[in-house]
Amino acid sequence: MRIAGDIRLAGIGSWLPEPVSTETAVAQGWYARADREASGMRAVRVAGELPAPEMAVRAARTALHRSAATGLTPDDFGALLHCATYHQGPDGWSAPHYVLRHTLDRPVTAAQIGPGCLGMLAALELATHRLAADPSRDAVLITSADNFSVPVVDRWNSSKLFLLADGGAAAVVSRRDGFARLLSIGSASAPALEEVHRAGEQLFPPGITVGRSLNFEERSAHLRRQWEQGTAAPTVHFGEVVADTVDRVLEEAGASLEKVARICHTGYADGALHSIYLAPLDIEPSLGTWEFTRDIGHVGAADPFIGLEHLWTRGEVVPGDHVLLLAAGPGMEVACAVVEIRAGCPDGHTTQEPYGATPKEDDR
Repeated sequence: MRIAGDIRLAGIGSWLPEPVSTETAVAQGWYARADREASGMRAVRVAGELPAPEMAVRAARTALHRSAATGLTPDDFGALLHCATYHQGPDGWSAPHYVLRHTLDRPVTAAQIGPGCLGMLAALELATHRLAADPSRDAVLITSADNFSVPVVDRWNSSKLFLLADGGAAAVVSRRDGFARLLSIGSASAPALEEVHRAGEQLFPPGITVGRSLNFEERSAHLRRQWEQGTAAPTVHFGEVVADTVDRVLEEAGASLEKVARICHTGYADGALHSIYLAPLDIEPSLGTWEFTRDIGHVGAADPFIGLEHLWTRGEVVPGDHVLLLAAGPGMEVACAVVEIRAGCPDGHTTQEPYGATPKEDDR
């Protein structure tokens, strides 16, 4: 979808906990050395007991601080869209409204957005539509955060494609000025691959309610056994879906891969990064954010925006550069967006909280 109006990213922020090295994980017996060497991963961010919505709040405060330079105030926001790939807190409770209360604190709508790891790009597209439909408000805040530090998740072994990491990201989408202009955004799905992320598991009762772990490797193994026993494998190649979608969205932006300065992608391990993104697009790792993400891990839906903030705050992308944001998730689906950098980062890589202090312990 080519963006007909002038939609900007007015602010961006992230919050990441301290890293735990993969060498430490091997020494502790959490992670096999062979898997470490195959993944190429050096570290994963681990938040311990810090709630995911609190990480979203911290990231949002940085994004809001940076957006204040455009004149935006909390009263200019029409909505908050919060993304999550894992459980956020008590059942029957709203994490988006927690983030809203401790950031904008205005009586606007707050909603949780899927699907999975491309959630922030889905939220970016929804925010764009909302701004086009409602001229009374000039901005939407989008956030994402996850914490996988729970007993039923083995972040080191749940998937060979990635190592699950904790953290949060946020962005302010605005029709006013901003450091980047959104040129196009789009997605495509491959429904024939839907079973990949549920193979071997019943739909009800949901696994988490009976203590089942989040284990993508078990599901992949179940699929492989089915195929070995004669069940027809899907004929869809997801890499082709990725390449076709990227080509379309770049064309809608009036750009091409040759004109893209950098790609901010999902924090996959080495093998998955190559098979899902690098090989289908015929690009080198240096065009992406591999040297950064291999010290972070896969932070759910936040990955592309964590990568964009990293590049922008360090001056690795400058005014005039085109940046491709790229993510894939269950479904299976791929989403991407093209932004043009319009201004450098005035404050460098800083974290500031002008929208209120961190919530008190008894208020969380």
